[in-house]
Amino acid sequence: MKAFAELYSLLDATTSSNAKLAAMQHYFALAAPQDAAWAVYFLSGGRPRQLVPTRLLREQAMLLSELPEWLFEESYQAVGDLAETLSLLLPQAEHSSEEGLADWMENKLLPLRGLPHEELLERLPTFWSQLDRQSLMVCLKLITGSFRVGVSKLLVTRALAALADIDSKRVAQRLVGYTDLSHRPSAEGYLKLIAEESQDEHAQRGGQPYPFFLAHSLQQPVDQFETLLGPAENWQVEWKWDGIRAQVVKREGRLWIWSRGEELVTDRFPELHSLTQCLPDGTVIDGEIVVWKAAAAESVADDAFELDTPAPGTPGESTPSVQPFALLQQRIGRKTLGKKILEDVPVVVLAYDLLEWQGHDWRSRPQHERRTQLEQVVAEARSPVLLPSPVLSGKDWLDLGQQREASRSLGVEGMMLKARDSLYGVGRTKDMGVWWKWKIDPFSVDAVLIYAQRGHGRRASLYSDYTFAVWDGPPQSSERTLVPFAKAYSGLTDEEMRKVDAIIRKTTVEKFGPVRSVTPTLVFELGFEGIALSKRHKSGIAVRFPRMLRWRVDKPVAEADSLATLQDLLS
Repeated sequence: MKAFAELYSLLDATTSSNAKLAAMQHYFALAAPQDAAWAVYFLSGGRPRQLVPTRLLREQAMLLSELPEWLFEESYQAVGDLAETLSLLLPQAEHSSEEGLADWMENKLLPLRGLPHEELLERLPTFWSQLDRQSLMVCLKLITGSFRVGVSKLLVTRALAALADIDSKRVAQRLVGYTDLSHRPSAEGYLKLIAEESQDEHAQRGGQPYPFFLAHSLQQPVDQFETLLGPAENWQVEWKWDGIRAQVVKREGRLWIWSRGEELVTDRFPELHSLTQCLPDGTVIDGEIVVWKAAAAESVADDAFELDTPAPGTPGESTPSVQPFALLQQRIGRKTLGKKILEDVPVVVLAYDLLEWQGHDWRSRPQHERRTQLEQVVAEARSPVLLPSPVLSGKDWLDLGQQREASRSLGVEGMMLKARDSLYGVGRTKDMGVWWKWKIDPFSVDAVLIYAQRGHGRRASLYSDYTFAVWDGPPQSSERTLVPFAKAYSGLTDEEMRKVDAIIRKTTVEKFGPVRSVTPTLVFELGFEGIALSKRHKSGIAVRFPRMLRWRVDKPVAEADSLATLQDLLS
């Protein structure tokens, strides 16, 4: 644990990618394989569920530190991170345990989950007394499931590739699925990550997917596309669907479905299990899981099998039957899926790429070749839950731009642009080709800041997490009030954040634990990707991915938007 805590300290203390890379290489070179296995898991984004209730940790810390609750809360608000606060308040250990990360995780921490309250109170102080302050903080982050450090999975991949002297793309392939909750890091698994390449490695992959190829954001005006991208005919253009990116893997007579977050989600979509009989072994399809109107799915599927039929979803032709992402969220949030939810919220896979066919890796073939074969695979499968994502056509970029304007009415987020000769890369890279996401402009309203809370990490000392409201009546109404509808914390520069923080401290009306209510004086333009009705929110409306577009210093609070504006956006 001590060596891993020292690595965490080094990574957290620098913004230099080279310094982080060197620190990880040094750690992996010296660490025991079982410890390195867990380190790769956490550094790559793996997070086991919370092991001990937060309330119990706070109570125990107050008891051991002999602090009253009000002083503990003030300390927490000053620090901004619970694990760090606890590590600063708990008594300092005289000696630090030399046991490795794997031993701590497997023999001490993971067994804590589900233990009776009394047993936890007995074990925790014993564990804490074995750790120095830095190790204690990391241990607490692992217990609370809040371990995060400024390292990308790509950087971890590079560190392992350099250590083993193998291609980083090979390591990236081996890392897919490594952080899934069902995976338990092991010395054997780690040694496979850094093993020499073998000819039969591909055949031994089981249900493992490929690393996802990610798109870059395209925000330039459409009249510049010809200069930036060349002619439109050199690009494969599709709708950008609002669903769950997934890979469907069929090997060894079994089906696996993986999300872009490298989570195995096969059991969450039982209606897709029929693809086990429809797809031949050695097939991997990249696509989008979306909610599809059951009444329209059959007719659209029949049309989709005729490859020369106009693509469903093309403006002027039959429109896609994709439903809002909010419906899909109803399924994602459920532990069990009853008959009613499966009937009310049916899903299909809109396929847009073929990564493996007949057991062979097709990622090094050009986009247009993969697409042609994909259409044949989908046609032969003849499954109502597997449809081809339509390829759009236009005489030039301006024509496609006009089609893109219909995105919201079709329930899509814009367009995807894929170079016809591009290969299928790893992550958000351009060395094997390029994909662009040409999203529609976000919805936006002018809203009033009414609550604020301190941030985390480097913003722990600033009020940077805000709640925004709009008016519940028109400007001429004398009794209108502000109704909260969204929270946002991104979009401002560091300088703007410091100015807003100073105003919040001066205009605070009340404190509710970590939250401050403020006198309404600040107006911001909020942008968001989607909007839907909501029974859980006081405003009756929920927005998706809200962020601050700009600080409207030019606009008085009385001129902020109202609920009517949001309701108009719904339609």
